[in-house]
Amino acid sequence: MVFVTRKSHFNAAHRLNNPNKDEQWNNDIYGKCNYPNWHGHNYTLEVTVAGEPDPETGFVIDLSRLKKIVKKKILNPCDHRNLNTDVPFLEGIIPTSENLVKAFFKQLKDDVEAASPKGSVLYSVKLFETERNIAEYCPYKTI
Repeated sequence: MVFVTRKSHFNAAHRLNNPNKDEQWNNDIYGKCNYPNWHGHNYTLEVTVAGEPDPETGFVIDLSRLKKIVKKKILNPCDHRNLNTDVPFLEGIIPTSENLVKAFFKQLKDDVEAASPKGSVLYSVKLFETERNIAEYCPYKTI
């Protein structure tokens, strides 16, 4: 199995807030991330595809195609946006890194796998919210 990863960057604002909880609960749980006027991050996104290289091309996926898919499905809708209010596929989701990687995976899966040689899969999506805070969604790994 070969793993190929494409790294991208985008900037976005968000607010962590559970509308089903009161202000005190949200402040206690989310702290500064619950500021009512939002805050932003310079995100790094890593999308990994796994499979065997195609015998004709040598690719697990053509990285130029992967770049276009990530741009269309994630970067264009999210870059320089408010993740709480501006991105339809994130509607109703508390935009923690954990929730974002799952939503991004879902957005990418069908297009990535259609663009890959037979048997290749979207393996994981990893999001660096900061240099030190990272979330990864990989449904194929088990604990």
